[in-house]
Amino acid sequence: MLIERAGVSAVEAVGLLAGMQGQEAKHPYVGLWSRVDGFAEGDLDRAVEAREVVRATLFRGTLHLVTAADYLRFRATVAPVLEAGLRLLKERAEGMEPAKVVAAAERILAKEPLTFTEVRDALQQEFPAVNERALGFCTRMMVPLVMYPTGVRWGWPANARFTPAEEWLGQKVHPKEEPGELVVRYLQAFGPATPADFQTWSGLSKAKPVFDSLDLETFTDDNGKTLYDVPDAPRPDPDTAVPVRFLPEFDNLLLAHAKRERIIADEYRPAVFTKNLRVKATYTVDGLVAGLWSAEAKRGVATLTLTPFGRLLKRDRVELEREGTALLGFLEPAAKTYQVVTGS
Repeated sequence: MLIERAGVSAVEAVGLLAGMQGQEAKHPYVGLWSRVDGFAEGDLDRAVEAREVVRATLFRGTLHLVTAADYLRFRATVAPVLEAGLRLLKERAEGMEPAKVVAAAERILAKEPLTFTEVRDALQQEFPAVNERALGFCTRMMVPLVMYPTGVRWGWPANARFTPAEEWLGQKVHPKEEPGELVVRYLQAFGPATPADFQTWSGLSKAKPVFDSLDLETFTDDNGKTLYDVPDAPRPDPDTAVPVRFLPEFDNLLLAHAKRERIIADEYRPAVFTKNLRVKATYTVDGLVAGLWSAEAKRGVATLTLTPFGRLLKRDRVELEREGTALLGFLEPAAKTYQVVTGS
């Protein structure tokens, strides 16, 4: 949906992308604005209110915005990734019995939606000898929870509350693992790709046998590596014109492959993927990451600052200014003046 904005609903777009990284609430809104024709903030708000889209811990053990149907369908598939995440606790998990923590957390959260600070405090009363951060992390990884929307802008406050997914959605989590189905959904969004790419995106391991069990088309890249894709998937001609696009922080386009040269040159990666595990907001020119962007509003003036990685052609600068001004209108509708500037 980056070559041409799609005429689909917000729910359909989230499904087509097999979910969107939702580390912070605003990012999927920007990602959808760049992909969906005529997208308005309220479109996603209404989908969340209707419980058609949820924000929850899923792929790679990180927060994602996914359709309710996909969350229920694939929560069991990624459960091994989430449970394996407990190993990261190391000595902080001393004395913790995960099954007991899960049972207690489910009982506590069944009463009302709670922030994780409140969850940790309540669990600490029951398990005073266990590290409170370990208790919270165990709950986040092992209890199917969704973020509770509150009607604020971008859907959720910074310290959002969580509630049991099955209660919120009125349905049970699909009990079986469906790795083959998830591979197909991944390839529909990001193929052609390798099993290693899928593993990077999902967090699951040992994907090669799953790929081999499916009816997929195969290709060979310039390095002799086999790429897989679903049959009859759209694969545009290499000479297809690609318009400039603005991507939010943590956009899945930059996180969906083990080898990211297809979207960003190695020399620019350190500027985008930071040491503190952030993935900065970027813009693309001709389908490749060409720089960073940031936006702010002060005293009625909304400013979009571009930080290019190289020299911009005049036509690209003009297109970036046009698209960037439209983005500012989406981000800061109350501003009186909009300006796009280029930083160093």
